[in-house]
Amino acid sequence: EMDNIIDVSIPVAQVVDKHPEVLDILVDLGFKPLANPIMRNTVGRKTSLRMGSKLAGIKLEKIIATLEANGYEVVGLD
Repeated sequence: EMDNIIDVSIPVAQVVDKHPEVLDILVDLGFKPLANPIMRNTVGRKTSLRMGSKLAGIKLEKIIATLEANGYEVVGLD
C-alpha cells in the first residue's frame, strides 16, 4: 500500500527519506538548497516544510496544492 501522506510539520529530510520522489517536486517549487545533499542533511534535518516555506518565501498554499496535484495527502497544518 502506498503511503502518500506528507506531514509538513516534520523535518523535510524525513519527508524526502520516506518519499524520495518528492525531492524533485520541492526543488522545482523553489527549495533549491534541497538539491544539495549536505544542505538536506543539515538544514533539512531541522527545518519542516512549514518553516521552510517561510524561509524560502514560497507560499505554503502553493506547496500544498502542488503536492496534492501529485497525489499526496498533506497533514500537519495545525
